[in-house]
Amino acid sequence: MVINGDYKRHRRRLVEMITDFDRSGEMLVKGKRNTIKIFPLDGKTVNIKAFQIPNAVNKLAYRYLRKSKARRSFEYAKKLLALGINTPEPMAYGEERNFWGLNKSYYLSEHLTGQFSIRQPLEQKNFTNREEILRQFTRFTFHLHEKRVWFLDHSPGNTLVREDSNGQYQFFLVDINRMQFKKLSRKVRLNNFARLSADKKALSIIGEEYAKLTGWPKKATTRAILEADQKFRAGRKKKQRMKRLLGRK
Repeated sequence: MVINGDYKRHRRRLVEMITDFDRSGEMLVKGKRNTIKIFPLDGKTVNIKAFQIPNAVNKLAYRYLRKSKARRSFEYAKKLLALGINTPEPMAYGEERNFWGLNKSYYLSEHLTGQFSIRQPLEQKNFTNREEILRQFTRFTFHLHEKRVWFLDHSPGNTLVREDSNGQYQFFLVDINRMQFKKLSRKVRLNNFARLSADKKALSIIGEEYAKLTGWPKKATTRAILEADQKFRAGRKKKQRMKRLLGRK
């Protein structure tokens, strides 16, 4: 287990949390692959994401060749915060390993309250202050790109939004184990909006704002984002058809 900064004084309690993870804690998400629970800790709330046990090949890969998802989440969170990009404070990560590879892994971070995901204003046309939130979200994404952050899972559920006392919105990245840090081309930047799967009006607002920030032509920028969205949707439908043909859920 690797623990961040001042949280080292809570080592025993943090170890207990993951040791007893299956039997304790408050369930937030019980997914097909991963589970999220929360635990109290000295006036704070710890959010623990337990990653599924990898298959046999990935067990070896994560043990000897690649960093685990939990470790990547922890290290990327520290890097994002150093770049001035919001993400829940990383507390620790833990791994259960043996000679044959990685078994379970856990990422521990501060649990945020008083927030909603960007999914709501993206999908709800009558969401309060929708256009302003989308414009500020676009500025946040532009900031990511300028800092050379390519968030590969830039989807609606992975950005949390919290309104501050001045009526401005703060954005926090979550589920951050898949990202790259490098200079991004125009195509990569605009394709990064494809996973949002928003309606045409929302994507047009995003395209207009991004064009304003970059100085690129508004119509061409918006068109490229809309085309990326359509391509992603088509690819997803194709995968779903293939799964049905193969009898997978």
